[in-house]
Amino acid sequence: MDFLRPASWEEALAAKAEHPTAVPIAGGTDVMVEINFDHRRPEYLLDLNRIGELGDWEVGEETVRLGASVPYTRIMESLRGELPGLALASHTVASPQIRNRGGVGGNLGTASPAGDAHPALLAAGAEVEAESVRGSRLIPIDAFYTGVKRNALAPDELIRAVHIKKADGPQQFSKVGTRNAMVIAVCAFGLALHPETRTVRTGIGSAAPTPVRAKAAEEFLNAALDEGGFWDSGKIITPSVARQFADLCSAACNPIDDVRGTADYRRHAVGVMARRTLTWTWESYRATGRDGHEMGGAA
Repeated sequence: MDFLRPASWEEALAAKAEHPTAVPIAGGTDVMVEINFDHRRPEYLLDLNRIGELGDWEVGEETVRLGASVPYTRIMESLRGELPGLALASHTVASPQIRNRGGVGGNLGTASPAGDAHPALLAAGAEVEAESVRGSRLIPIDAFYTGVKRNALAPDELIRAVHIKKADGPQQFSKVGTRNAMVIAVCAFGLALHPETRTVRTGIGSAAPTPVRAKAAEEFLNAALDEGGFWDSGKIITPSVARQFADLCSAACNPIDDVRGTADYRRHAVGVMARRTLTWTWESYRATGRDGHEMGGAA
């Protein structure tokens, strides 16, 4: 196994173009586990740790441009207001040591359905900035996951950053694991309210071959909130609406049985998380409304 250590982004792109099978490594929290267990033996490792710009982020007027190697700890500490769903997901990543090393780019590159960042990125409507010596492009998060641990990157492309819309409403993340820390998700769920467009987006992890959205559930809830006048009134969402939303989220799953949980349990747990996160986000919305003032909606 050869170890490539480019000193700049341009050198990294050139190395990836010359060695398309090279596996990028920054935090190494996913790649090194696979190598240590002999699940993967790449011909080349492409070390990106000398490229400081990958650890930077920019907060714009509407979006955050998050460098691929920004550690989860930095997201928790510095971007909680702009990216609340991703910050909550970051809290659940492994241990403090791994949160200090791992970043969203690694989750995206590995594309494991159990990656903690994926539900939050789907719910927020992120875009992945991919680049090669041929140029750069933005890949919508909905088009990024193409199969089990497969993504839409070309062989010569690297992830430079992720563009995530700043939250315009409450966001939540929930995860089921076999213990409280250092655990791969049995299943996970992300939910984001987007009051500016009066829409809701979801993200489901570890309950299908790829991270997925519950699109039928979103369409149902969008219609229910609009037709019932919930956005303007701030009324409590009725139990029947919450239950139907949860059932549709469960139906969006296509899980497997494995050592961490059964398929039936995953479907059930996703429904429970969907109902709970909807309750939490809507209560937060009712408390603040679109303009930051209490809505005081009737029950």
